[in-house]
This record gives sequence, structure tokens and C-alpha cells, in this order.
Amino acid sequence: MRGVILYGPPAAGKDTVTTALHDLDNRYQLYARLKVGPGRTSGYRISDESALEALRRSGDVVWENQRYGARYVVDRPSLVTSLSAGVPVVHLGQRQAVAAVAAAVAGACWYVVYLWCARELAEQRIIARRTGDTDARLRAWDATEPLPEADLTINTGDLSPREAAERIHRHVLAEDAADVPQVRRSSASSP
Repeated sequence: MRGVILYGPPAAGKDTVTTALHDLDNRYQLYARLKVGPGRTSGYRISDESALEALRRSGDVVWENQRYGARYVVDRPSLVTSLSAGVPVVHLGQRQAVAAVAAAVAGACWYVVYLWCARELAEQRIIARRTGDTDARLRAWDATEPLPEADLTINTGDLSPREAAERIHRHVLAEDAADVPQVRRSSASSP
């Protein structure tokens, strides 16, 4: 089981690079975090407080944070399902979340990518989205700590989404070649 964590501030390109990864190889799938609250619905599993509380009681909340008036959750059952179905791409913006997700499922290997871009470029991207919460997103951008221990760091201001996806894909495949038995490698489909 292998997954990719895209870590970075708002507007660093997590959605765009995820789409490029999927276009490159459809095994890459956005991990849809659980969301409780208002705002964008695309890319999330919209839920309510009672479902979130049930996950908390069962100990299945891997990571939870609050931003933009909503709660965002990575939960163990959906993470296991995603890892079993392909290569989930999890979007995170807090350093502690990376460690929590990486440790959540025994036997899972995570490739961590730190996506970054200049604040001025992030601001342009945020304004172009027309979400109406530019200041809040820039505060979140400012609060996102660097992740120097990531497996790969990509400045999305310097690479196209396709180039970034190809670079990530090469690294994920390199780890596959090193870690996966020969029989399984030979039966895997070529990208």
C-alpha cells in the first residue's frame, strides 16, 4: 500500500498537481477528506457533526483541523479503503498532520511532497479562485511551516503541473522498484 502526501500552503498547487498525477496514471486518486461545515464541497466527503463524533468515539480520527469555518478530517477507515484501491493523494497543510497520516495505517508507505510557491503567486492564485476569503487563505499560507524533511520539494512557480506530477511519479515508481517484489512489479501496468 502506497500513498502520496502533498503538503503545502493554500494555493501551492495541491489540487492542480493531483489532477496532473491522475492524468498521468489513474491509480492516483484524490483522498477526499471528511468535511463538516460551510464552503467548497468539491473534493470532500460532506458530513455532519454526529458522523464526526462517531469517528472520534471509535478512535478513527487520524487528523482533524479547523479552517475557514469548517472542520476537515482524515479518518482511518476511508484511508485504508483508499490505500487498497490505488494511490491516494492526501492534501495537508499542517506539519503534525503529516506524521499522523504517515503513522495511521500499518504497512502503508507514504511519499511526502512539499509543494510551495512564492506568497505573491499564491495571492494571485487565491484571488483568481474568487472564493472571497483571500485574507483568511493568506493567513493560512503564512502559518504553514516549511517541511524540509519531505521526500521531495517542488516550487510550483518553477514547474508546470505536468512536470511536477512527472517528478513525483518517477519517485513513487523508484520506491516501488526498490520495495515491491519482482513478481508484483512485472504484473503492474506500465504508466
